[in-house]
Amino acid sequence: MAARPVPRNQGAAGGVKRSTRISGGPTTRPLEDSVLVERARQGDVGAYEELVSRYQVIAHRTAVLLAGSADAEDALQEAFVKAYRALDRFRPDAPFRPWILRIVANEARNRRRSANRQAGLALRAGVLGSRPSGDAAPSPEEAALAGERRRVLLAAVNGLSEPDRLVVTCRYFLDLSEAETAEVLGWPKGSVKSRLSRALVRLRVAAGPITESVTAKESVTATTVEVPLG
Repeated sequence: MAARPVPRNQGAAGGVKRSTRISGGPTTRPLEDSVLVERARQGDVGAYEELVSRYQVIAHRTAVLLAGSADAEDALQEAFVKAYRALDRFRPDAPFRPWILRIVANEARNRRRSANRQAGLALRAGVLGSRPSGDAAPSPEEAALAGERRRVLLAAVNGLSEPDRLVVTCRYFLDLSEAETAEVLGWPKGSVKSRLSRALVRLRVAAGPITESVTAKESVTATTVEVPLG
């Protein structure tokens, strides 16, 4: 993954200000997001770097899911820069994670639309996770069945309308709460619940029997799968 972009900024004395942890004797504990945001606003580049580090993994997953793997990195880098420039507009009482993810999601969706081409939707179990090392490898028969389930499920997800695909992606592949999904997508919270309910019905109809006994997240293995977005 490319190095995180953080605009250079200087403190009053001309040096880069960095302080992201509170000393607590022999150990230290991370600062709250709100404290880091306030320090970043005041020119502490290290504080913003810490915020980026905390949310880079889920932000990258969001970019991959919404923009496709080919454009995800560019979308992510541009979103981090835009977020840095927009820190003065961030509400101090609001949670930082859905705010930054909304910027990433918007950038990813804009790039996908402007590209005017088909991209890929890459999904892994546990949101791009991997199988625990202690788990036994599946048999060839099990692997084949899992692969077929994954293919059918991903095709069904990609066949949904964009709003349906977005809400399913946020809730089940990014593990966002209803409130976070509403913030990321810019929807009222009630719309997330009703849209998700309808999307799951459509997904169940499109995917057929596999959704009767296995959830969307359980159907996707640790192997990246590329399928065309309609």
